[in-house]
Amino acid sequence: MAKFVYRMQNILDIKSKLENQASIAYGQANAKLQEENEKLRQLFLRKSGYEAQAKELVNGKIDVSEIQTCRRAIESMKTLIRRQMLEVQVAEKNAEAARKRLTELMQDRKTHEKLRENALEEFMREQNYEDNKVVDELVSYTYGKKEKE
Repeated sequence: MAKFVYRMQNILDIKSKLENQASIAYGQANAKLQEENEKLRQLFLRKSGYEAQAKELVNGKIDVSEIQTCRRAIESMKTLIRRQMLEVQVAEKNAEAARKRLTELMQDRKTHEKLRENALEEFMREQNYEDNKVVDELVSYTYGKKEKE
């Protein structure tokens, strides 16, 4: 019996490798997004800590220099939070781009796999036809040989 050889197998292999690379890139982009979100969360926690400290400073013995220092710290936290929000947005865009790339590559690979399946089915049909042809020839030869005897 003949062996099935898909003539575009190397392309299918390349598509699979590209999909694996895109999957890794997507995982890294998601990890970066989570890391940036965690940094943002930590900044919000620090800011709320400074705000709580500022409230205590206002309620207790009033020390103007400490209150001003605390307010400057809050303002710097707001600036850092704004910057971090931009970093989160960039990470989100990168993750979304990586996801789209992965989706495109998955569709492309699946298309090639479907083409391979269709080629295999066609090969099997041809192989069955050839097998049936050989069987018919054997039966005809055997029948014809018996008729002559």
